[in-house]
Amino acid sequence: MTHLDRQSPSPERGWGVARALATAGGVGFLPGAPATYVSFLLVMLFWVLGVPPGAARLGGLALILLIITIAGTWAAERAEQHYGHDPRAVVIDEVVGMTLTALLIPWDGLHLAVAFLLFRAADVIKPPPVYQLQSLPGGLGVMVDDIAAGAYACGLLALLQALVPGF
Repeated sequence: MTHLDRQSPSPERGWGVARALATAGGVGFLPGAPATYVSFLLVMLFWVLGVPPGAARLGGLALILLIITIAGTWAAERAEQHYGHDPRAVVIDEVVGMTLTALLIPWDGLHLAVAFLLFRAADVIKPPPVYQLQSLPGGLGVMVDDIAAGAYACGLLALLQALVPGF
C-alpha cells in the first residue's frame, strides 16, 4: 500500500471521478510499475478486440483519444493538486499514449507487442522534445509528454511497416 492509498477521500466535488480517471480505475495504485501495467492491459484489450485498421476504427479511436485527453488533462490537474507534480499513480497519460501508438497498426500479437515495447521505450527514454514537454504546467505537462511518446512510437511503427516486408 502506498501513501496515495492511505490518504483520506477528499470532500472536493468531483475528486472521486478525477481520481478514478487519473489512475485508470485504480491501476495507478498498483505497486511496481503502474504505467507499464496499464499499457500492457490496453495491449491485451486491443488484442482481444482485434479490430482491423480502417477508417471506422481510426475515426472512433481519434474521438475516444480526444475525449480521454481532455478528461485526462482535467483529472491529472486535479491529481497534481493532491499528490504533487506528475505522480506515478496517474496513468491516464499512458492510456492516451499507448492508444495513439496502436492507432494505425493491425491489432494482432506481433504488432501490439512491438507497439508496447516502442511506446514504453519512448516513454522511459523520453527523446527530445518528450522530456521537455513534461515540464509544462499541470495536467497538460502530465499528458503531453506521453502523447509525444505515443506519436514517436506510432511513427516508428509506420516506418517499420514501410521498410519491413510482411510487418
